[in-house]
Amino acid sequence: MAMPSPFLGILMLDTRFERFPGDIGHPETWPFPVRFRIVAGASAAAATGPDPAGLLAPFIAAGQAMVAEGACAITTSCGFLAIHQKAMAAALPVPVASSALLQAPMIAASLPPGKRLGILTFRAETLSAAHLAGAGCDPAVPVRGLRPGCAMQRDILGGPPAGFAQREADVLQAAEDLQAAMPDLGAILLECTNFPPHAPAIRRALGVPVFDVFTLIAGWRHSLGLGDDTNRP
Repeated sequence: MAMPSPFLGILMLDTRFERFPGDIGHPETWPFPVRFRIVAGASAAAATGPDPAGLLAPFIAAGQAMVAEGACAITTSCGFLAIHQKAMAAALPVPVASSALLQAPMIAASLPPGKRLGILTFRAETLSAAHLAGAGCDPAVPVRGLRPGCAMQRDILGGPPAGFAQREADVLQAAEDLQAAMPDLGAILLECTNFPPHAPAIRRALGVPVFDVFTLIAGWRHSLGLGDDTNRP
């Protein structure tokens, strides 16, 4: 009997906003097999708030269920879950990437002298040193977030919908704020898994490499047997 094809298990927050190609939750983003599982009750507000401790058990349970279905690796739809990286990795028998932030040490080490990594996040005011430490990230890495109360932030948190153009404008504004604060900016890492649809616009506007959850998971593709070399949309 043929073995089932391996797939990436994606643990999703319980949200309702529109997702565009490039977003972790859009099926067209992935050129290899993935399955999604919503973690009931895991809102964006809870995941990006000051006390995400209550999310650990539900995410571990959802991850265990996906592994039982055949997932060869697990990731999540919120980079703030880096705070639970070590606990999730210890609880699951397959590789776990809770957050794009796991790439930070590698990116920082790859930059030329005089250049630094900057992190772009959904909510800078609640992305703490504990989140960064969970991903093995230097807590001194500069962080800049969406401007509080912007249209994209309200949309993700359950407010009025914001279209693609408005979301892109909000993400670009945050990226430009980061660059203005960092004359030595050498690369940007997107914590938020809803930012990757706008990565091309950031690269064009700022002229620096942009890393995100897709660049992290794509690096696992061949080692996990996840499919071909097709590029994402």
